[in-house]
Amino acid sequence: QVQLVESGGGLVQAGGSLILSCAASGRTFTYRDMGWFRRAPGKEREFVAGISGSYGRTTYADSVKGRFTISRDNGKNTVYLQMGSLKPEDTAVYYCNTNPVSPNYWGQGTQVTVSS
Repeated sequence: QVQLVESGGGLVQAGGSLILSCAASGRTFTYRDMGWFRRAPGKEREFVAGISGSYGRTTYADSVKGRFTISRDNGKNTVYLQMGSLKPEDTAVYYCNTNPVSPNYWGQGTQVTVSS
């Protein structure tokens, strides 16, 4: 059974930092493009950042560019999202998935709350 498990969320003040982790089990995602997504209260889920499987090329939503960094450790089958200069509008549940997404891989997500 394939699982993607997100962790690392929490409550942080505006301007603070967090590092999210996404651990994959059940299969290797070494050569899969992966991404982080988020759903804010009352909004649709949106793309945050992506990283390619082969060369680690990264892409970011304009809203997080320069503040967030996506990375991966293929040996650990884990993808990370380093978040800095957090803003209240970054408050959301954060999910990882393949990019483009696979509906069967959505996990529980991890809650990030940024207080002003």
